[in-house]
Amino acid sequence: MAKKLLGKKTGGEKIKAKRPVRADWKDGVKKKQVGVSDMTMLTKITNEAINENLQKRWQNAEIYTYIGHVLISVNPFRDLGIYTEDVLQSYKGKNLLEMPPHVFAIAESSYHHMNSYKENQCIIISGESGAGKTEAAKRIMQYIAAVSGDGHNSSIKEIKEMVLATNPLLESFGCAKTLRNDNSSRHGKYLEIQFNTQGEPVGAVITNYLLEKNRVVGQIENERNFHIFYQLTKAAPAEYRETYGLQGPESFLYTSKSNCLDVPGINDAQDFQETLNAMGIIGLQKHEQDEIFKTLAIILWLGNVVFVEDDTGNAAISDTDVANFIAYLMEVDGEILCKALTNRVMETQRGGRRGSVYEVPLNVIQATSVRDALSKSMYERLFEWIVTRVNVSLQARSAHQYTIGVLDIYGFEIFDENSFEQLCINYVNEKLQQIFIELTLKAEQEEYVREQIEWTPIKFFNNKVVCDLIEEKRPPGLFAALNDACATAHADSGAADNSFVQRLGFLSSNPHFESRGSKFLIRHYAGEVLYNVEGMTDKNKDSLLKDLLNLASGSQNQFIANTLFPERVDPNSKKRPPTAGDKIKLSCNTLVTKLMQCHPSYIRTIKSNDNRSPSEFDEKRVQHQVQYLGLCENIRVRRAGFAYRTTFDKFVERFYLLCPQTGYAGEYIWNGSSNTGALEILKHNNIPQEEWQMGTSKVFIRHPETIFALETLRDKYWHNMATRIQRAWRAYVRHKIECAKKIQRFWRQNKYNIGYLQMRDYGTQILAGQKERRRYSLVSMRRFTGDYLDVKAGSGLASMIRNAISLKGGENVIFSMRGNTLVPRAMRSSVPSPRTLVLTNQNLHIIVTTKQGKALSMVDEKIISLNVISGISVSTLQDDWVILHIDNSADGDAILSCTFKTEMLAHMLQQTGGRIKVSIAPQIQYKKKGGKSVTMKFIKDETAKHDGVYKSHVVKICSGAPAGSQSNPPCAVKARPTQNSTRKAPAPRKTNNARSAPRPAPNARSVPAAAPAANNTRSVPVVNNIRPVSTSIGRSVPPPPPPPAPIATPPPATPTLPQYKAIYPFQSQEAGEIQFEKGDILEIEQKDENGWWLARKDGIEGWVPSNYLEEYVPPVVVATPPPPPPPARRPAPSIPVAPQSSTPQSSSVPAWKAELEARKAGIIPNNGAVSSSSPVPVARRGPPAPGQKPVVPAKPVVPAKPMVPSRPGVGAPKPAPRAPPRAGGDTSNAAASLADALRARRNQASHHDDDDDEW
Repeated sequence: MAKKLLGKKTGGEKIKAKRPVRADWKDGVKKKQVGVSDMTMLTKITNEAINENLQKRWQNAEIYTYIGHVLISVNPFRDLGIYTEDVLQSYKGKNLLEMPPHVFAIAESSYHHMNSYKENQCIIISGESGAGKTEAAKRIMQYIAAVSGDGHNSSIKEIKEMVLATNPLLESFGCAKTLRNDNSSRHGKYLEIQFNTQGEPVGAVITNYLLEKNRVVGQIENERNFHIFYQLTKAAPAEYRETYGLQGPESFLYTSKSNCLDVPGINDAQDFQETLNAMGIIGLQKHEQDEIFKTLAIILWLGNVVFVEDDTGNAAISDTDVANFIAYLMEVDGEILCKALTNRVMETQRGGRRGSVYEVPLNVIQATSVRDALSKSMYERLFEWIVTRVNVSLQARSAHQYTIGVLDIYGFEIFDENSFEQLCINYVNEKLQQIFIELTLKAEQEEYVREQIEWTPIKFFNNKVVCDLIEEKRPPGLFAALNDACATAHADSGAADNSFVQRLGFLSSNPHFESRGSKFLIRHYAGEVLYNVEGMTDKNKDSLLKDLLNLASGSQNQFIANTLFPERVDPNSKKRPPTAGDKIKLSCNTLVTKLMQCHPSYIRTIKSNDNRSPSEFDEKRVQHQVQYLGLCENIRVRRAGFAYRTTFDKFVERFYLLCPQTGYAGEYIWNGSSNTGALEILKHNNIPQEEWQMGTSKVFIRHPETIFALETLRDKYWHNMATRIQRAWRAYVRHKIECAKKIQRFWRQNKYNIGYLQMRDYGTQILAGQKERRRYSLVSMRRFTGDYLDVKAGSGLASMIRNAISLKGGENVIFSMRGNTLVPRAMRSSVPSPRTLVLTNQNLHIIVTTKQGKALSMVDEKIISLNVISGISVSTLQDDWVILHIDNSADGDAILSCTFKTEMLAHMLQQTGGRIKVSIAPQIQYKKKGGKSVTMKFIKDETAKHDGVYKSHVVKICSGAPAGSQSNPPCAVKARPTQNSTRKAPAPRKTNNARSAPRPAPNARSVPAAAPAANNTRSVPVVNNIRPVSTSIGRSVPPPPPPPAPIATPPPATPTLPQYKAIYPFQSQEAGEIQFEKGDILEIEQKDENGWWLARKDGIEGWVPSNYLEEYVPPVVVATPPPPPPPARRPAPSIPVAPQSSTPQSSSVPAWKAELEARKAGIIPNNGAVSSSSPVPVARRGPPAPGQKPVVPAKPVVPAKPMVPSRPGVGAPKPAPRAPPRAGGDTSNAAASLADALRARRNQASHHDDDDDEW
C-alpha cells in the first residue's frame, strides 16, 4: 500500500487503512481423526454408512461427531477423561472447526452466538433413555459456568455455584435406576441461564415437566425408586433416624418390593452428602430441609400401611401403630387418618342440587389405591415446591438481556407394557422432533423458497401427523378421547377405560394409528409402540379425593397444610379440574413456543447398547436410532443447503470492518443500502460466487469455513487496533512517568523548604495585614528555620545554652534567637538588655550571659510556660517589640525585642494550637512588676532609622513596608543546559493531507539576501552609573586615571522576521521546497497548521518542515561602555575589625593595590560580610565572585509531612505541625551567619545614634 512521503504537497489522495490479509474460504482446520468428524463429508449417505462411521469413532474413544452444527453423541458407558479443566480451556474462544467435536464446542458456540449476535439460545438434547442426555446437560452447564464472567463479582460467582448445585439436587429427587439407565431422568427439566449485557450470568429459571410420580409407589423388577429414598434411608443422621423413625431401605415396601437396593457405581451415602451440600449452596434453611426429609419419611411410612379384610369384607389397617406414627408425623388425628384411608365420602346430586352424603367403606384394593394416591401427590407437590424454591434462590440479581436454555428431558421409551406415562413421554419427544424438523428441515427449505435461493428440495418425514393424532381437538385426538371418557364415567375406572376404547374407533382411518382391542398402536417417528388401555383414564384424572385434601389441609404442620396442599375443597364448584393430559399438553406447547423464539443448537444422543457395556457396539440398535432420528435426511439437507444466513443489516454491522468502503478505523462509514454493503464486503474479501447467494432480505453462505474465516479476520482487525491503542497508551504512560520523575526531582530538591515556607505563610496570616513589615522579612529566600542558634544539636556556644536551660523530658527546642528584654532600673526607666531566647514545645527560656573573670557563663534567667501566656501584643509599625501577657505573674508581663518576632509568634501559636490571642495596636498596655499598668507607645519617626529608638516607654521607628505586603515569590531558576548534545535526529513527521489544509504555493519573487545571523543581535543600554568607592585606611586615595574611551560600535540591525535554526539537514528534490543543512538560520514568513512553513534563506523562498527547526535567539553583543567619571571625594567609613592596625597609606598607591595589601596583612576580612574596599576599575574588573554555596540540609530521620498551620481565632484550630527537624545542624551555620549579619548591622548603626540605650 502506497505511503505518502513527507513533504509531498499534492493533495486529493485518501489515506487507506492498513487492512489484514483477505479471507480465504478454503482455509479450514482439518483434524486427522478416525472416520469422518463431520458426516456431511461422507461419500455415501446411507444409514449403514452413518452407522459404520459412528462405530469406528466410538471404538477409537471419539464419541462426538458433527452433522454441520448438530452434535451426535454416542454413550461410551465409561470415563474417557475428556471433561477436565485443561480440555475445557482449550475450547474457550474457538469455533466448531478449530477443535475436534465436543459438547464443549456446542456450549462455546451458543455462548459466542449470544454475545456476538444478541440472540437468546437454546440447546435441545434428545435421545433415548440412557443415551447420555443428563450428562451432556451437566457438561454444558459446567462449561458456561467456567467461561462466563470474570469470577470477581460475588453475586455472579454465587449464581454459577447455584446453577451447578441444581444438578445433584434435582438428580436425587428426579432420577432413578431403570433397566436401561442407572441414572435415568424421570422428569423433564428446562434450565434457562440469564445473562446481562456483558455475558455474565445473573440468574436462572428451572421449568419442570411431567414427573413420573407412579414410580414412588411401585417399580418393576430390578428397578429402583427415586435416588433420594435410598440416600435418606442409608445415610440419614441419627437425629432424623430417631425423630422420623427411619431405617434401612429394606424396611420400607416402597423401596424394597423391586428387590433392587444397591446399584454398582452409585454410592448412596456419598450422594446424600452432596445433596445436603447442594441444599446449602442453593440456600435451603435447616428448617426447610427438616420439612423435606420429614415429608419423605411420611411417604415411606405410608407405603408400610397394609390393609386386610375385616369381617364385613371391607379394608382395615393391619397395624394401627404405623398409622398412628404417620399421624404423629403429619400432625393430624390418628382416627381421621385411618378413616380417610379406609372410607370414602360420596354425595348424590339431583337436578343440579346437592343430595345425600354417604360414607362408603373401601375394599383392600381401593384402600391401597387411596394410600398410593396420597403418597404420589405428596411427592409430586414436594418436588414442585423444591423447584419453585430453587427458582427463588436463582432469581436474577440484576436486569438480564439474554438467556441460554438447556433442555434435559427423558427420551423415547418402548417397553413390553406401555401405559399412560409412556404415551406422555413419547408425545413430548414427538414435539421435540417436530421442532427439529421445523427449524432444520422444513423451515430451511421454506426459507430458501421465500428468499428466492436456488435449491433442490429434499424429501423427509414430517411427524406433525403423529403430534396431531395425540393432541388435536378437531378432529379429536387421544387426549381429547381420554378426557371425554373420564368425564362420562365417574366411579368405575374400568367403565371409563371401556368408554375410551369405544372412542378410539374414529381414529382407525389414521395411517399412524391401529386399534387392537384393549390396546392400541401408534407409529411414532422412532418406531411402533403398543399401549395398554387399562388404567389410563384413572391416571389421566390425576385428582385427589376430597377426603385426602381435607386430611392434609387439617394438619397442624404448616408446611403440609399451607405449602404442599394450599388449595381448599369447594363443595359448590362445578368446574372440571384439568387432567394430566391437559397439563402435559399445555406445558409442552409452552416449551415449544419458548424454544421456537431462540436460536437452537442440537445434541442428538445415541445409546450404543442396552447392557451398559463399554465394549459392546450394538449395530442394529444404533442403526435403529440413526433411522428414527432422521440423521440421513439431516445430512442431505445440510449438504444441499447453506450453513449460515443472516439479514443484510446484521451482516454489514458485523463485518463492515473488513472493507474500506464500509468501515474506516473502526467507524461505520457506509451510506448505501445494506444489501449493497454486504455485497461489497463479500467481493472485497474475494469470497467465490459459489460460496454465497444474496436473497431478498438475507445473505446466505454455504460452508461454515467461510464465516469462520471472516470471524478470524474481524478478530485480527480488532487485534491490530488494540495494538495501536496499546502503543499510544505506552507512549502516554512513558510521558507520564517522565513527568512524574520531574515532579519527584523537584520535590526532592524543595521538600525540606516547604515546612519552613508554610510557617512563614502562617506568620503572615497571624499579622492579618495590620502590621508594617520589614523589607528583609519579605525576601523570597527568607525561611522560618526556627533553631537559629542550633541549640538542639550544636556545639560550642550552643552547648552552653543547652546546658543552661536544662531541658526536661519531652521538651524539644523549637526556636532560638538573640534578642533584648526590658530590664527595670531603680528610680530610672527600664532599658533593653541583651538576652538569648529559646522556645521549646513547653516553655520560653530567657537566658542572660554574664562574664566572670575571663569566662562566660549563662544562666536561665526566666522560664515562662506557654500555658500561662494569655496573649501577645505587637504594634502596627515595623518595630521588633513583643509583649507577652502572663497570667498571675508577680514580675509582670514580659517585654521582648526579637528580630524574628513574626517567626517566634508563629511557633508559639503552633505549639499552643492557636490558643494565644494576638493583638495589634499602636499603643500597648502591659503590667509591670507589682501589677502597675504601663502603656508603651509607638511613634513613626523617619529619622529613627534601622531598628528604631526606645526611650521611656516610647518607641520611635521609621516607616516599613505596607501592612498588607506579602512575601516575594521564589527567584527564577536558570534553565539547565542540555547534557545530551548528540541526540539522534527524530524521523520526519508524516502529514495527513486528507485531514489538514494543503500548503499554499510559495511566491516566485526574489528577495535580497538577509544580514548574516551573527550580526542580528539586539543592542542593550550601556551602564554608566557605576561609581567606585574609596575605602583606604586613614585618608582617601584618589582613583587611578580612567583609560581612554574606545570607539563605540554601532548596534547591529534588529531582524524583522522570526529566525529559526535547523536542527536536522533536509534534502528535497520537490519544486517549491528549500534544502538546508544542520545549523543554518532561516527567516520564517508564514506558519501553516499543516506542519509546513514558508521560509527565506539566502534570498530564496520555499516550504520547509516545521519539525526540523527550533527557535533561534541571536546572542546579545554589548557595546563596551565608556569609563565612569571620577567619584567625588568623601571620607572612608571606619573598619570595625582590628582598628589598632589602621595605618595611613600614601596617596600615590592605587586603591585596589592598597586593598590587596590590606587583605594580605589580614586587616580587611575576605569573607565579604562587611566590605568597605574600593572596587577594581571598570576596565580591570572581572566577574563578581559567587558567594558561598548554601549547605543543603540533611534528610530528617522521620520527616512528617508538614501542613499549613491553622489560623488562630477561627473556630477551633487544630495544632499545626512543626517544621521538620534538621539532622546534624548543617543549616545552623547559615542561620547563625544571618543573625550575626543582622547584629553587625545593628552595631554599625549604633555608632551613628545619640541614644544612650545599649544593644
